[in-house]
Amino acid sequence: MLLLRQISLTQFKNYGHQTFSFDRPVTAISGKNGVGKTNLLDAIYYLSFTKSYFGSGDQMQVQTGTQGFRLSGAFMLDEKQIDIDIILRETGKKEISCNGAPYEKFSGHIGRFPVVMIAPDDIELINGTADLRRKFIDTILCQTDAVYMQALIRYNKLLQQRNSYLKQAAILKRRDDALLETIDEQLADAGTMLYEKRKDFAPAFREHILQFYRDVAGKEEPIDVQYESQLHEQSFGLLLQYSREKDYILQRTQFGVHKDNLALMLEEQPFKTRGSQGQKKSLLFSLKLAEAITLEKIKGFSPILLLDDVFEKLDAGRMENLLEYICHRINAQIFLTDTHPQRMRDIFEKLGKETKEINI
Repeated sequence: MLLLRQISLTQFKNYGHQTFSFDRPVTAISGKNGVGKTNLLDAIYYLSFTKSYFGSGDQMQVQTGTQGFRLSGAFMLDEKQIDIDIILRETGKKEISCNGAPYEKFSGHIGRFPVVMIAPDDIELINGTADLRRKFIDTILCQTDAVYMQALIRYNKLLQQRNSYLKQAAILKRRDDALLETIDEQLADAGTMLYEKRKDFAPAFREHILQFYRDVAGKEEPIDVQYESQLHEQSFGLLLQYSREKDYILQRTQFGVHKDNLALMLEEQPFKTRGSQGQKKSLLFSLKLAEAITLEKIKGFSPILLLDDVFEKLDAGRMENLLEYICHRINAQIFLTDTHPQRMRDIFEKLGKETKEINI
């Protein structure tokens, strides 16, 4: 089992210096809005992903009026303690070490200590654009497959290179088809690998989502989840060839796995237009539970679960269904926040789960 036993935050967001210890399966973090509950969860996420969950840059994590920050975490895995230190220097240089040994590449850290976070703005997974759902899938696969992560890094660099070339060609009014052909071959190679791995991943992930939706919603509804890709119909290399002239005109790459989508449907219509708020919240939690169970099956242990302000997002019945599933069917360490400590105390007492309370 993966456990976080302790975390120390120095000059991280609103924390000057503070250490928290965790000795229960569930940690219930309470306090008024704006005191730092979410920041504590984000610090745990940062220890796993080497970046903030909320997409803001490293400098945005530094406490106002200071320079640099440090996060230190003591994880337990297979009864062995593993110490992680992340330092952002005043110069902007970031350093990450495991048991005192620095990583040569930060990518070597991703997936070692998996976490799943649920935050209020995650409803955009349902309501937002395809790139959010694609990033969601990438986050799961990067934690479980180092080859996938390297292919994704390579693909994104090549895509940026190709788009820069197309813009430059338009400015200079000069084309170099041989150069573009070389980029396309490499892009198609990396992109096809990503496509094949996403395609293999999608069926089982879909079944998890559908099952969890029934559990959280408490009933059967006509929902569906499908992996959509332009590569279903044509090879990547041919797509790039066919679109080359138009790509030169538009100065961007129109086709590729950077256009893939995880389509969420209700009654054969987009979920974001058909679903009620309650249905959307049920689907969001189903996506996150599917992420957790997928990581557990592949890694051999459950990820740490970070639940931010979830009590405000679900009605009592759905909330109890969600927490009952997490507590009794996923063997994971849980951190959650709420402004009402008694509400958390009552529900976990009912579920028979031992809880550590932290008031910030």
